[in-house]
Amino acid sequence: MGKTAVVALGGNAITRSGQAGTHAEQAENARGMADAVCRIRAAGWTVVLVHGNGPQVGNLAVQQLAGATEVPEQPLFVLGAMTEGQLGSLLTLALSGVAEPVCVVTHVVVDPADPAFGRPTKPIGPFLTEAEAARQADERGWTVGEDAGRGYRRMVASPVPLRIVELDAVRALADRGLLVVAAGGGGVPVVPDGAGYRGIDAVIDKDLAAQRLATELGAEALVLITDVPRVMLDYGTPNARPVDLMTVEQAQAYAKDRQFPEGSMGPKVRGAIQFLRAGGRLAVITNAERAGASLDLHASPDVELGTRIIAADLQLGAAP
Repeated sequence: MGKTAVVALGGNAITRSGQAGTHAEQAENARGMADAVCRIRAAGWTVVLVHGNGPQVGNLAVQQLAGATEVPEQPLFVLGAMTEGQLGSLLTLALSGVAEPVCVVTHVVVDPADPAFGRPTKPIGPFLTEAEAARQADERGWTVGEDAGRGYRRMVASPVPLRIVELDAVRALADRGLLVVAAGGGGVPVVPDGAGYRGIDAVIDKDLAAQRLATELGAEALVLITDVPRVMLDYGTPNARPVDLMTVEQAQAYAKDRQFPEGSMGPKVRGAIQFLRAGGRLAVITNAERAGASLDLHASPDVELGTRIIAADLQLGAAP
């Protein structure tokens, strides 16, 4: 497959804060994300693209509830599959003409005994006021909670991804030079059922699914695109400061010191650490504008880069 980067886009990158989430808005945002992906490909990387679906699956859940008296309401894992196809279509249309994209609706195996099912923590859907969140919890039986100080959202189970069912298909397509969109929204969560699988209601964190996919593909780099240029230490305090470079050991120490909130940078840093511990070489956490340059270990000091986390034996100036 050559030099491969798994690139993860947040669902909030496709439906941005303050937007209603219309098709036109999402299509325009997808084109912006496609530009970033194309810059990475132009630098010589094979790209496998993963995307989030938190806003979209949450909005679809609201539509399902509103229309339940007219048509049968579908379970959450089905909504995940729906949005995986929806956003995969948006991204492949945005990428067509500059790449040969293909979307693989991806299923991801989880453990039905994962403790996450008893402790929903994954935010989905729009941000709500505290009063609105309390009303939704009372009327619809939702678990709600605060999301990194930005408001309240619905919380659902987020089990650990164990295995990518369609891994061989993704690998074969990437080996042919196609730009593969896979594990959208973290993938459709499934559990073993006899000789096959069955869906289970949950939303897998897309950063951890991207890490699992990158590790299973043997990718050299994992790029986690967010809406800020760099990871911050002591975020929200007068001592807040950005991080340009961390070894995996330093990232582990900061994580142990609870520097990275679970509803924000926590899953991204944890995914980066797991990727590097499993044999990856370079993990990047940054915004779309800095993603391509951040993969260049020969980058000039005056180039604006994101946060880079490196394997212990990787030297700047050497190829990953």
